[in-house]
Amino acid sequence: QVQLVESGGGLVQAGDSLTLSCAASGRAFSSYNSAWFRQAPGNEREFVAAIKWSGTRTYYADSVKGRFTISKSVAKDTVYLQMNSLKPEDTAVYFCAAGWALSSRSFDYGYWGQGTQVTVSS
Repeated sequence: QVQLVESGGGLVQAGDSLTLSCAASGRAFSSYNSAWFRQAPGNEREFVAAIKWSGTRTYYADSVKGRFTISKSVAKDTVYLQMNSLKPEDTAVYFCAAGWALSSRSFDYGYWGQGTQVTVSS
Protein backbone atom coordinates (compact mmCIF):
# COMPACT_ATOMS: atom_id res chain seq x y z
CA GLN A 1 0.00 0.00 0.00
CA VAL A 2 1.07 3.53 -0.75
CA GLN A 3 -0.34 6.63 0.89
CA LEU A 4 -0.01 10.02 -0.80
CA VAL A 5 -0.47 13.40 0.83
CA GLU A 6 -0.44 16.60 -1.21
CA SER A 7 0.40 20.03 0.16
CA GLY A 8 1.32 23.48 -1.06
CA GLY A 9 -1.92 24.63 -2.63
CA GLY A 10 -3.31 28.09 -2.07
CA LEU A 11 -4.63 31.31 -3.51
CA VAL A 12 -2.28 33.21 -5.82
CA GLN A 13 -2.50 35.87 -8.50
CA ALA A 14 -2.05 35.33 -12.20
CA GLY A 15 1.63 35.21 -13.07
CA ASP A 16 2.68 33.92 -9.66
CA SER A 17 4.44 30.66 -8.90
CA LEU A 18 3.52 27.82 -6.57
CA THR A 19 5.11 24.48 -5.71
CA LEU A 20 3.03 21.46 -4.80
CA SER A 21 4.45 18.53 -2.86
CA CYS A 22 3.28 14.94 -2.68
CA ALA A 23 4.71 13.01 0.24
CA ALA A 24 4.50 9.25 -0.04
CA SER A 25 4.60 6.54 2.55
CA GLY A 26 4.46 2.82 2.18
CA ARG A 27 6.73 0.29 0.65
CA ALA A 28 8.04 0.31 -2.87
CA PHE A 29 6.99 3.88 -3.67
CA SER A 30 10.37 4.46 -5.27
CA SER A 31 9.44 1.84 -7.87
CA TYR A 32 6.23 3.58 -8.92
CA ASN A 33 5.74 6.13 -11.63
CA SER A 34 4.05 9.30 -10.41
CA ALA A 35 1.80 11.92 -11.89
CA TRP A 36 -0.20 15.03 -11.19
CA PHE A 37 -3.78 15.44 -12.33
CA ARG A 38 -6.21 18.27 -11.76
CA GLN A 39 -9.94 18.72 -11.69
CA ALA A 40 -11.83 21.97 -11.97
CA PRO A 41 -15.48 22.26 -10.93
CA GLY A 42 -17.74 20.70 -13.52
CA ASN A 43 -14.81 19.24 -15.44
CA GLU A 44 -13.33 15.80 -15.69
CA ARG A 45 -10.00 15.02 -14.08
CA GLU A 46 -7.22 15.88 -16.50
CA PHE A 47 -3.59 14.93 -16.81
CA VAL A 48 -0.98 17.53 -15.91
CA ALA A 49 2.42 15.84 -15.72
CA ALA A 50 4.08 12.48 -15.08
CA ILE A 51 7.52 11.30 -14.07
CA LYS A 52 9.17 7.92 -14.38
CA TRP A 53 10.07 6.13 -11.15
CA SER A 54 13.75 6.80 -11.89
CA GLY A 55 13.15 10.48 -12.54
CA THR A 56 14.74 10.15 -15.96
CA ARG A 57 11.65 10.82 -18.05
CA THR A 58 8.89 13.37 -17.74
CA TYR A 59 5.71 14.14 -19.68
CA TYR A 60 3.47 17.18 -19.69
CA ALA A 61 0.08 18.21 -20.92
CA ASP A 62 0.32 20.77 -23.70
CA SER A 63 -1.53 23.28 -21.55
CA VAL A 64 1.25 23.37 -18.94
CA LYS A 65 4.33 22.59 -21.01
CA GLY A 66 7.01 25.21 -20.45
CA ARG A 67 5.33 26.51 -17.29
CA PHE A 68 5.18 23.48 -14.98
CA THR A 69 7.98 21.15 -13.90
CA ILE A 70 7.55 17.77 -12.24
CA SER A 71 10.39 16.34 -10.19
CA LYS A 72 10.99 13.90 -7.40
CA SER A 73 13.24 13.31 -4.44
CA VAL A 74 13.96 9.64 -3.98
CA ALA A 75 15.52 10.29 -0.58
CA LYS A 76 12.38 12.04 0.65
CA ASP A 77 9.84 9.90 -1.23
CA THR A 78 8.31 13.13 -2.47
CA VAL A 79 7.12 14.30 -5.85
CA TYR A 80 6.93 18.00 -6.67
CA LEU A 81 5.10 20.15 -9.17
CA GLN A 82 6.66 23.55 -9.72
CA MET A 83 4.09 25.83 -11.32
CA ASN A 84 5.18 29.11 -12.88
CA SER A 85 3.28 31.81 -14.77
CA LEU A 86 0.01 30.60 -13.32
CA LYS A 87 -3.20 31.44 -15.12
CA PRO A 88 -6.79 31.59 -13.87
CA GLU A 89 -7.53 28.50 -15.97
CA ASP A 90 -5.05 26.58 -13.83
CA THR A 91 -7.52 26.82 -10.94
CA ALA A 92 -8.41 23.30 -9.84
CA VAL A 93 -7.93 20.66 -7.21
CA TYR A 94 -4.57 19.03 -7.89
CA PHE A 95 -4.13 15.33 -7.22
CA CYS A 96 -0.99 13.27 -6.90
CA ALA A 97 -1.07 9.70 -8.21
CA ALA A 98 1.23 6.69 -8.30
CA GLY A 99 1.15 3.54 -10.37
CA TRP A 100 3.06 0.99 -12.41
CA ALA A 101 2.35 2.56 -15.79
CA LEU A 102 3.81 5.85 -16.96
CA SER A 103 0.68 7.25 -18.45
CA SER A 104 -1.56 10.26 -18.93
CA ARG A 105 -4.64 8.16 -18.19
CA SER A 106 -6.03 8.39 -14.69
CA PHE A 107 -7.17 4.77 -14.63
CA ASP A 108 -3.56 3.63 -14.95
CA TYR A 109 -2.81 4.92 -11.47
CA GLY A 110 -3.89 2.91 -8.46
CA TYR A 111 -2.92 5.26 -5.67
CA TRP A 112 -4.23 8.77 -5.18
CA GLY A 113 -3.91 11.58 -2.69
CA GLN A 114 -6.78 13.62 -1.34
CA GLY A 115 -5.99 16.66 -3.44
CA THR A 116 -4.95 20.24 -2.77
CA GLN A 117 -6.78 23.34 -4.00
CA VAL A 118 -5.02 25.82 -6.25
CA THR A 119 -6.86 29.04 -7.01
CA VAL A 120 -5.44 31.63 -9.40
CA SER A 121 -7.08 35.03 -9.40
CA SER A 122 -6.95 37.35 -12.39
